Amino acid sequence: MNKKVLLGMSGGVDSSVSALLLKKQGFDVIGCTLELFAGSSCCNINTYIDAKNVCRAIGIPHFTFDYKNEFKEHVIDDFINCYSDCLTPNPCIECNKYLKFGIMYEKAKEMDCNYIATGHYAKTEYSEKYKRWVLKKSKAGKKDQSYVLWNVPKDLIEHIIFPLGDFENKEEIRKIAENNNLKVAKKPDSEDICFIPDGNYKRFLENNSEIKPKKGNIVHIDGRILGKHNGLYNFTIGQRKGLGISYKEPLFVVGFNKEKNEVIVGEKENIYRTEMYVKDVNWLLIDELKEPMKVSVKTRYSSLEEPATIESSKNNLIKVTFDNPVARITPGQSAVFYLEDIVVGGGKII
Repeated sequence: MNKKVLLGMSGGVDSSVSALLLKKQGFDVIGCTLELFAGSSCCNINTYIDAKNVCRAIGIPHFTFDYKNEFKEHVIDDFINCYSDCLTPNPCIECNKYLKFGIMYEKAKEMDCNYIATGHYAKTEYSEKYKRWVLKKSKAGKKDQSYVLWNVPKDLIEHIIFPLGDFENKEEIRKIAENNNLKVAKKPDSEDICFIPDGNYKRFLENNSEIKPKKGNIVHIDGRILGKHNGLYNFTIGQRKGLGISYKEPLFVVGFNKEKNEVIVGEKENIYRTEMYVKDVNWLLIDELKEPMKVSVKTRYSSLEEPATIESSKNNLIKVTFDNPVARITPGQSAVFYLEDIVVGGGKII
């Protein structure tokens, strides 16, 4: 059996402990760091040094691969295009699809590796019930990352290993690193978008695209003009703070009129929806949706799952009908469908 695995390493504690665990489990581990964006939080000289030092300490080889052009094409350009179209993107999902579980798997095959691995908190396993390999939630509760993995190719699941899937919290991981004298044991987590380490996505858009400040109206859902804005990209669905207008009760962003350059606002009840449509669906547990299915749905990484029914609609869309009204449904974000702890599939909210 080929137990050779290519492990994506960011220089952080999660991927470092993943390397350690894989080696202890008898895998022939090769560490790799993808160069994606110069100066980002996960692609800088310290990242490469930390990853190489960990690999040296564990006794495994380490390589770096330059995929900055591919990252720009699939992740940064998509990020910019989404904001141009008044959508709120999740760049991690695009990166996982095209880079970490796309290009990296092709590189793994070149290197005669049967598996790829990352430090994501998720699980893969063969399900006797469904007679296929499935992607599942990890045991890490709020830190579970299955939401950002819905877009991995279905046929790839049996070749993916997530060594951290059975750990319940980050402190367990740090303890393993500490006990094995890994210098990254106390390295802080990176929470921001990797290519915007200062967190200022508005400035990034202004400096790297044709998106610039442009004054327009803030309009109540009933048509009344309530104020002015300085660019649609400064707002997202459900936003309450920073509107710059006073009103008799709290107002929230409920939509956009791109043609008229308008931000549409409404009261709290206007941010709730009972249904939505999803495009570009990637099915993992099934091959196609032949009849309505009861599932739970996450509409943002940090949101709670909501019970809903999914069914096929025209133009290859999936209609999602929630059991209860759900707030802040945001076009551009991902909707991920679950049956208990198994990922059924997911797609982009329109």
